[in-house]
Amino acid sequence: DVLLVESGGGVVQSGGSLRLSCVVSGLDFDEYNYGWFRQVPGKESENVACLRISDGKSSVTDDKEGRFTVSSDNAKSTVYLHLNDLQPDDAATYECAAVFNRWCGSYMDYWGKGTQVTVSS
Repeated sequence: DVLLVESGGGVVQSGGSLRLSCVVSGLDFDEYNYGWFRQVPGKESENVACLRISDGKSSVTDDKEGRFTVSSDNAKSTVYLHLNDLQPDDAATYECAAVFNRWCGSYMDYWGKGTQVTVSS
């Protein structure tokens, strides 16, 4: 079975940092692209970052560039989302997802269950 398991969420003060991890199993890690999405109740899921393992190409949503970065440890089949200078409106459930041969979007093939990030002001 394919599993994407996120961790690293928690409660952080405004201006703080977190590193979210997504451990992937059950698929050929190098063949997929990975996205991080965030979900707030009552709002649509938002794609915040995407990473292509095969060549390391990555992108971060324009308004989060400079604060969020995405990376991977291919030997550990793990994708990371580094969150810096967190603000209260960054609070959300952050989900990791995988897609084969396409860039990230709402049509991802596999999803994790998410990890909660709470930011106190």
